[in-house]
Amino acid sequence: MSIEIEIVNGGQSGPPIERLFAQSSTEEEANAAWRHIKWADPDLRVLIDAPEGELACHTGIFFRTATWNGQKVHIGGIGQVTTRPECRRRGYASIALEAAVHTMRDHDAAQFALLFCEPHNFEFYQSRGWHAFTGAVYAEQPQGRIRFEVMAPMVLDLKRRAPTLGTLDLCGLPW
Repeated sequence: MSIEIEIVNGGQSGPPIERLFAQSSTEEEANAAWRHIKWADPDLRVLIDAPEGELACHTGIFFRTATWNGQKVHIGGIGQVTTRPECRRRGYASIALEAAVHTMRDHDAAQFALLFCEPHNFEFYQSRGWHAFTGAVYAEQPQGRIRFEVMAPMVLDLKRRAPTLGTLDLCGLPW
């Protein structure tokens, strides 16, 4: 069995990625609290092809200069993690997440990583070393700066210990 992992420029989306998102969306997501959020586009994408050659999993990687308690910090982000329904529970998301974290660790500036998740994914990320960020998170939206509370933030140490409290301003769209 062979799994193809590719890291591409975030601007490269195209039909395979659009098809994956369409196949992976559920009725539950159509009614999710985050459905009206404007999301950032990834800087990089991790793509995992299944042995049968079709795109099985996607993870977006984001790099941002944000502020934590008023001080500039360089962070990496994980977002848009999705796996085709028939490919779930085979480890593809774990492989994509590990590749994304490895890429962020190799990035010169990213000090810690941040992602947003729904409660049913907490255990998945916690088992991979992510911790809850219990402070306030702010992000930009078309209507202006908002407190971002529609999904729970989680952090991961990269080059320094990730904060778990305080005020984090993404200085841009969430991911």
